[in-house]
Amino acid sequence: MKRSIRESPRWLVTVRFLLLIILALILAVSLAGCQRSSEYPSRPITLVCPWAVGGGTDRVSRQIVVFLESELGTPVNVVNATGGQGVTGHSRGIRSKPDGYTISMMTLELSMLHWRNLTDLTWEDSTPLMSLNEDPAALFVKSDSSFKTVQDLEAAIKSRPGELKASGTAALAAWHLALAGWLISLDQNPTDVIWMPSQGSAPSLQELMTGDLDLVCCSLPEAKSLLVSGDIRCLGVMADQRQALDDFKDYPTLKEQGSDWTLTGWRGLGVAKDTPQEIQDKLVAVLKRIVSGEARVNGESFPEFMDRQGFDHTARPTTEFADFLKRNDEMFGKILNRPEFQSVQSGPVGPNVFPAIAGGMFGLSLIAILMGARRRPIATAESSTPQTGVQSVSVPEGSTSPRALLLSGSVIAAVIFHMLAADVLGFIVTSAIILFVTTKLLGARILTSAVVAMVASVGIYELFSGLLRVPLPIGIFW
Repeated sequence: MKRSIRESPRWLVTVRFLLLIILALILAVSLAGCQRSSEYPSRPITLVCPWAVGGGTDRVSRQIVVFLESELGTPVNVVNATGGQGVTGHSRGIRSKPDGYTISMMTLELSMLHWRNLTDLTWEDSTPLMSLNEDPAALFVKSDSSFKTVQDLEAAIKSRPGELKASGTAALAAWHLALAGWLISLDQNPTDVIWMPSQGSAPSLQELMTGDLDLVCCSLPEAKSLLVSGDIRCLGVMADQRQALDDFKDYPTLKEQGSDWTLTGWRGLGVAKDTPQEIQDKLVAVLKRIVSGEARVNGESFPEFMDRQGFDHTARPTTEFADFLKRNDEMFGKILNRPEFQSVQSGPVGPNVFPAIAGGMFGLSLIAILMGARRRPIATAESSTPQTGVQSVSVPEGSTSPRALLLSGSVIAAVIFHMLAADVLGFIVTSAIILFVTTKLLGARILTSAVVAMVASVGIYELFSGLLRVPLPIGIFW
């Protein structure tokens, strides 16, 4: 028989009262943020970097957010969304909610991924803001190589097609296509130099030093240490003009040596299509201050940082950046549609295979849960035993347990609800609803379920968003 509140022990009444006060305070704090500011930005911004921590793109990303935070007056977090040769990060950034709170660090690979059938994403799915950096590709040989000039290398390729070995990155990635485009401009077959796929410029340069490669194609900053030490020689830079930095200004361009081929590894910022114009305008205005050197943080400007790191800091404004992206897209289309590259566009395993496998396994797991619930025996009040006095009878194996089915179905419903509601309601509200319903189904009292739901959801949000700086959906109430 249930006790009334008056019949409950005094300590239990006090605990309940305190819990109600705590719940009220949590609700007040949470709802205090429900008044969304009309001025952008009113909450933290995420910058999505499609490449791993420590690389050139990551370094540029982490430096630009320092200036964005200072200029916008709000935290800006870098998220490294790697995988799929750039597909994962570009998709997450460009296909985000068009509210200006997710900025995409776009790179050269965006111009080639769809030509390789890795994604249907193109630069036209984004709203370009401004480019930040263009590092041209260059041709490098060992310092004691017999190739003293680009003409020496060209002559060797024409006389011995298919013998020389080169590397710099993975097959059909930026520097491979830089070399292929140069060969095509010489009326050579792009396979006249054998490309040895690698994990990047660093291991390729090491192989060049050991004599396993004849040449390497990569950017000047990536080869800087070996250039400065004199271990390798730069034969030509794939740029319109020589680099301005003192470390690189003495290296001739291919144009100076009779070739019109150019290719730069660029980086730039963009947001999702249909982002409000006033937000675009504010971001562009801030970026202009940053790339011009007008904005300074800790006594240093963004161009000064790029110079110190050996990066070019060519910046193209919105319209010029969009035209540049269009030209890049057309150029890579011509290269990658050549017959020589058709058999290696996306490799034997397509980009959707692993998501399909994961989805299939998830579906099979749900079926297994439901089937297990159906086989679980249940007890109903039918008879009593002398030992316990509890009336019960077991239902035969294979009968359906309504409670088991309800609990199993709640797991599925919780996953689906979070997928559909998190972006709209936000992480705190969505998680609180899921936790409240789940604990209630497990037999907790309403007050206990409410306290657990609010404390856990707010606590998890503060842990990830505040302490770990991992952005979680805010929702329409903030």
